Amino acid sequence: MRRLPVYLLLDTSGSMSGEPIEAVKNGVQVMISSLRQNPQAIETAFLSVITFDSSARQIIPLTDLSTFQMLDIIATGTTALGDALNVVSKCIDNEVAITTAETKGDWKPLVFIMTDGNPTDDWQSGLTEFKKRKTAFTVACAAGSGADTNILKQITDNVVMLDTADSQSISKFFAWVTASIGVSSTKVEDSGKEVTGLNELPPPPSELNIIV
Repeated sequence: MRRLPVYLLLDTSGSMSGEPIEAVKNGVQVMISSLRQNPQAIETAFLSVITFDSSARQIIPLTDLSTFQMLDIIATGTTALGDALNVVSKCIDNEVAITTAETKGDWKPLVFIMTDGNPTDDWQSGLTEFKKRKTAFTVACAAGSGADTNILKQITDNVVMLDTADSQSISKFFAWVTASIGVSSTKVEDSGKEVTGLNELPPPPSELNIIV
């Protein structure tokens, strides 16, 4: 079976404490529940969670939706986005099966990054590693005005921004991610083709501004 790997890179720095981090936890739970109702997603989508604060770690390896269990996350420390890009690069190397002459590998991964601040580490070296990996598409979300969309634009062309990092906006972001994963899994299942950009995804809600 060809899996559709999905990596969530979630900012758990101190500035996310309170309402934002609770909204992220709730958003992931609602997303999992929704995707479990989607017959294509339940067949193909596998989800991993990487958190980053003063360092980054993969808290949930690539897991099928039926057994996925979200862990508790707390907000503390700084914003090691570069470390998160290094971690997801290693995870892609270790977890995503590549296509060979004998077998079809997994689909190219989808990567969703959410951050509310600017990187506090050497994010360029992490970006250099990440750029060597092939993804179907990467979306970076600036949650509120504290994140520099110019930095995120260097990571991916697909940058969206929430005006505020409150529970309503964050829940809308995760609902859109849910719909995007659903569309991607349907497309690979039905046509054998990958989604490659924002233009093939559901239109984002009004709370989510596309940065061009």
